[in-house]
Amino acid sequence: MGDLLVSLYAPAVEALGRRTARTDVTIRPVLAPERHVVLSWVERHFSQNWASEAAVAIGRQPSSCLIALSNGELVGFACYDAIARGFFGPTGVAEASRGQGIGAALLHRTLQAMKDMGYAYAIIGDPGPARFYIDAVGAVEIPVAGKGIYADMLRTPKPAVLA
Repeated sequence: MGDLLVSLYAPAVEALGRRTARTDVTIRPVLAPERHVVLSWVERHFSQNWASEAAVAIGRQPSSCLIALSNGELVGFACYDAIARGFFGPTGVAEASRGQGIGAALLHRTLQAMKDMGYAYAIIGDPGPARFYIDAVGAVEIPVAGKGIYADMLRTPKPAVLA
């Protein structure tokens, strides 16, 4: 599936906020001195590529990387304006914490932060769980084939296998 588009003024975004208001996590922007902790966590749980994008988001003023904390422990993150202005992501929740509404709460808070910054729409680039975004906030597919901004991205070479 291609990139998705979300209207930040859609009733579905507001409804998501009401549904996730009681999620038992603290969601807040990353503080500059936490950068190394968050990036290490993102790389360990997800990938170097996502850690690179999160580094860009954390370096913005204000930080455009939000984290979810449960009992003081980092359990998820969500970024915007990392790969390009107006883009949501990357985002992820630790495997052990999935299914508790944390991803939905991060999505809502991040989209709200984008709206507060003056955006009317958010682009979700190369979404993994597209159905989640369609159901959660009424995202629609942008009718352009291909991987969009990620199409020609450099990748870490795979190590050679020695026989």
